[in-house]
Amino acid sequence: MHIYDTSKRKKVPFVPIDEKRVTIYVCGPTVYDDAHLGHARSAIAFDLLRRVLVALKYEVTFAKNFTDIDDKIIAKMTTTGKSLEEITDFYIKNYKNDMSSLNVIEPSIEPKATENLKNMTDFIEKLLNKEFAYKTDDGIYFDTNKDKKYLSLSNQIIQNAQARVESDEKKKDQKDFALWKFSTNEPSFDSPFGKGRPGWHLECSAMIDTHLAKKGEFQIDIHAGGADLLFPHHENEAAQTRCGMGQNIAKYWMHNGFVTIDGEKMSKSLGNSFYIKDALRVYHGEILRFYLLSTHYRADFNFNEVDLLASKKRLDKFYRLKKRVTSHNESLIDESFKNEILEALKDDLNISKALAVLDKKVTSLNESLDKNSKDTLLKSHAKWIIDYSKELLGIGTINEELYFQLGVSDEEKKEIKSLILARDEAKKERNFSKADKIRDELQEKNIVLMDTKEGTKWEKLY
Repeated sequence: MHIYDTSKRKKVPFVPIDEKRVTIYVCGPTVYDDAHLGHARSAIAFDLLRRVLVALKYEVTFAKNFTDIDDKIIAKMTTTGKSLEEITDFYIKNYKNDMSSLNVIEPSIEPKATENLKNMTDFIEKLLNKEFAYKTDDGIYFDTNKDKKYLSLSNQIIQNAQARVESDEKKKDQKDFALWKFSTNEPSFDSPFGKGRPGWHLECSAMIDTHLAKKGEFQIDIHAGGADLLFPHHENEAAQTRCGMGQNIAKYWMHNGFVTIDGEKMSKSLGNSFYIKDALRVYHGEILRFYLLSTHYRADFNFNEVDLLASKKRLDKFYRLKKRVTSHNESLIDESFKNEILEALKDDLNISKALAVLDKKVTSLNESLDKNSKDTLLKSHAKWIIDYSKELLGIGTINEELYFQLGVSDEEKKEIKSLILARDEAKKERNFSKADKIRDELQEKNIVLMDTKEGTKWEKLY
């Protein structure tokens, strides 16, 4: 397998630290608000990475953290009057529900910042003892000038770096970043250096060292996250771990591209953040997943409904095949398909090529079944491909009949059922004009009827 390593700025062979065990750490959300499509994009991108590695027979330990202490959370406490736990528990629950809706596999480990404070203060003490950190009257800072490799990960120049960090006259250098912020206001925590709270960058280094670290040159195999985290967050993580632990935090770095909405970068400051929960009110999570999955993870993604509907039509063809073989019990591996789609994904998760392989196979099977609908060998291969796609890509999880009825409320379904019964009665009475009128009435609502041996079925057209 080859992956694009951000630290080397090129595609490289993936060789894990251990022969068959892979450790991955993905930066998770700061839980002060609902998750947006940027969170969804990152989660789905690295969920695919995990699934591919499992398909390649690696044992994967996958960690994603929750930042549950942060200035934004404290601001939310002030505006809502709620406690830290009330806010963070609420948004963690919402985030997990969103991820489940998107068919994202739960992490092996989900550490919270507030549950790892001792690990963080121990980490700071190591940096202080090695003189990579210093104390001021408002906190403890990492001394970036003591790290000769600082800015090597992000390839930032000094001027850019200084412009993107918080200015503070008490720091030795404006690039220096807080490891611990002194504060007696709630919420604050005890530490050997005084009451306060941890800096954002510190938590990931401490949690990787506690939950995942291996002995040797590198602590974990892959550290991943959004491109917006490369600097300063990942740069600072890399620096403090390199200096404090005498190891590189990760052997490989992977970053997914930005999400835009009709051309504008997603940002709260621009007022165009698109929450996952809003999208889920209109589209099923698997439809959103397939759409977000369909663009290569490193590319920027422009979210728009025209492309989303085109993506759904692509997924429709997959579900047409599923519908044809759902009652078939036998499953027979298609080695050629398996090798071809895995070869595509082994090339830095080349999803365009992988989905082209899937499209070609689905089209071929549907055409062959059109010619011979009773071909059990074809159905057995199709059954396996449906199941394998569920494991590898996280699609095909919905009941095929329900899939083609998505977007229809329970109340509308009752009305459709009532009209179908009325149409059946009209047909029995040989009142074909009334039956046709009911069909036309439903078609105007984008409901298509299909008369089968099992009775009248219906589907929703988009």
